[in-house]
Amino acid sequence: MARDTTDETPISSIEELAGYLASGCKPKEDWRIGTEHEKFPFFVESNGPVPYEGQSSIRALLEGMREKLGWSPIMDDGRIIGLYEPTGMGAISLEPGGQFELSGAPLESIHQTCRESNAHLSQLRQIADPLGIKFLGLGASPKWTLDETPRMPKSRYDIMRAYMPKVGTQGLDMMHRTSTIQVNLDFSSEADMRKKMQVAYRLQPVATALFANSPFTDGRPNGLQSWRADIWRDTDNDRAGVLPFVFADDFGFMDYTQWVLDVPMYFVLREGKYHDCTRVTFRQFMNGALEGKIPDARPNMGDWTNHLSTVFPEVRLKKFMEMRGADGGPWRKICALPALWVGLLYDDVALEKADALTRDWSFEDVVAARDSVPKDGLKAKVGNRTMREIGYDVLAIARAGLLARAKLNADGFDEAHFLAPLEEIVARGTTAAEQMVTEYHSVWGGSIEPVFLEYAY
Repeated sequence: MARDTTDETPISSIEELAGYLASGCKPKEDWRIGTEHEKFPFFVESNGPVPYEGQSSIRALLEGMREKLGWSPIMDDGRIIGLYEPTGMGAISLEPGGQFELSGAPLESIHQTCRESNAHLSQLRQIADPLGIKFLGLGASPKWTLDETPRMPKSRYDIMRAYMPKVGTQGLDMMHRTSTIQVNLDFSSEADMRKKMQVAYRLQPVATALFANSPFTDGRPNGLQSWRADIWRDTDNDRAGVLPFVFADDFGFMDYTQWVLDVPMYFVLREGKYHDCTRVTFRQFMNGALEGKIPDARPNMGDWTNHLSTVFPEVRLKKFMEMRGADGGPWRKICALPALWVGLLYDDVALEKADALTRDWSFEDVVAARDSVPKDGLKAKVGNRTMREIGYDVLAIARAGLLARAKLNADGFDEAHFLAPLEEIVARGTTAAEQMVTEYHSVWGGSIEPVFLEYAY
């Protein structure tokens, strides 16, 4: 999330909180696609990480992009930590370890998403190249230790850094050494949200396998295909993972609201200052737990919006749905992720087929797949079928869904060709992670350095 929200509208009931989620319902003609992608800045000369301060730095990148784009700065204690387009058509933000993120505009087609990503990377290179900086498209930092990784000066991250070691073993790695591609999608009603969320939860392990792209840690193979996904298995299980109640036949906005209410908070933002509130849940906050401890201790809608951004399930619900299961990757994967989920979820026939394919998968089946995919990739199973076998079916459904949308570019091409990188993976039977490890042990000669050449933007 690029910036935290200020909305002083008071909250008078839990129903208002569920109503906030329900207010995202919109007619199909108004559905949009919002794509987010992160990447690791590094110095070309040394393959080392880029600090926040200095002549060649994260700050210099942000200042350069600010001048180039004319976007408004996001400030934190006098330091620039991001940019946003004033009419809501995109934002740039920093993850805790300096991962540079574009949160794209709400767009109508994958063609537009790809043009947006390509334009962003081109603009960024114009600023970064003179500074000796490039960007790495992987799901996790392959070389730098946690101590070597820079830490961005963002107040909410200071609170998270202190809290994470109390609730899991890999939270600091998640913050500083992982990178993802996400897509945000719409729904028309509570029933439509329910079906899409259920299908998305069941198929998230398949997406993780298709995008597995983080096989290195501290300069060596780590024995995993998606270290990023494995990290999420023990980051903070109060706020992450697969949510069992989503699988219920009557799952709705209130169920998600009730869960979020009992997740410990990170912060409350008052007059530009972040107050550490990790000792209370939002429900306790509503019941007066912070009275006399922070200024204006009455919760407001800005507090709720910010709190919604600090829970991290495999699919996150706001006024839209966020697909969170994929590793970061190269440009083609940035286009492939929204193509996968739009193909599955935005066409009625495709959604019905995806639901039918996965309807018999239980919560326990999905958790087992999620737990095995980080190591086994395409060989992980649901029942007696591998992710590769399921992937063939899923991609066929997604392709048909994109063909049915019939969104053509100026050359007459539809959106289905954006699935090609994923179709290549299932046809080959090996993930990008497996390919990299093979290269590490062969043409790379046991060195991690070539990854910075071959997987750089």
